[in-house]
Amino acid sequence: MNLQQVFAQSDAIGKAVALLLLLMSIASWVVIVWKAWMLRRAGGDVVRSVAAFWQAPSVDDAAARVGGFDRGALVLPLIQATQAPAGGTLAAAGDRAQQLTRVLRDALHAIMGRLTFGQVLLATIGSTAPFVGLLGTVWGIYHALTSIAGSGQISIDRVAGPVGEALIMTAAGLAVAIPAVLAYNWFGRIIGRIEAELEGFARDLRELLSHKS
Repeated sequence: MNLQQVFAQSDAIGKAVALLLLLMSIASWVVIVWKAWMLRRAGGDVVRSVAAFWQAPSVDDAAARVGGFDRGALVLPLIQATQAPAGGTLAAAGDRAQQLTRVLRDALHAIMGRLTFGQVLLATIGSTAPFVGLLGTVWGIYHALTSIAGSGQISIDRVAGPVGEALIMTAAGLAVAIPAVLAYNWFGRIIGRIEAELEGFARDLRELLSHKS
């Protein structure tokens, strides 16, 4: 029995479960491919951008240099956030170290929001896809039992389709969930390394500019 036969023999609920798993799989793989490309580029860009910053003679010159390496705008927002706020506002209240702590924290949160985009989707698909597949399994078994009860006799032909549908839904749910979970964990480790690099740079930048001022 192939997938087309299973899909053709299933009812509306079975078809809906199969289509939902298909959409979840497509969504997860789009995010996986996009994030793999984005994080691979981001890791190298952050290292090169930080190195370019410390090799520059001044902060203004460093911002120009970093712009040539920071294609994902992960380091440059931290540098731009250190510009002195307008006078007469609460943002300018307190000493320079406090101002830098606030603006660098906000910039870092915005950067991490972009880096972690898609992680919630992968976690959601990884945790719910097996249950969606289980729903298809339970419904397939129910479909098989009702088929037997309606026929009044046990027949392999009558239950083969629903049982095959049930088994395939179980496998499909796992096939959707496993790549999403693996990608979530893999991306989480990469994001953690990039976050540590950015936090270290933000801390060093704060120390440099607070002492300089």
